[in-house]
Amino acid sequence: QVQLVESGGGLVQAGGSLRLSCAASRRFVSINSMAWYRQAPGKQRELVADITWSGSRNYVDSVKGRFAISRDQAKNTVYLQMYSLKPEDTAVYYCNARVGTITYWGQGTQVTVSS
Repeated sequence: QVQLVESGGGLVQAGGSLRLSCAASRRFVSINSMAWYRQAPGKQRELVADITWSGSRNYVDSVKGRFAISRDQAKNTVYLQMYSLKPEDTAVYYCNARVGTITYWGQGTQVTVSS
């Protein structure tokens, strides 16, 4: 069982920055990968960025060059640093962890970008 707790969301103006955090209750060595997803009103949940146990990173095209996913294994935490935020980044952001064939989700944190 893995419990994920997100924090760091909020309201920011366009062009601003935010950093999301996701604290996992289990050591990273037992987690295959962690990711950030987002879901805007009326839209499907989409993958924003992920990081594997080996440190490989992937990003959706719309955030490349603006967002950065990282991890602190000592703190069992993964981060999403978001720069140059746009109104279209407004969504609930969810942390995700894959342990073997099982996927765990956090409760979500709201990010709102005003124009």
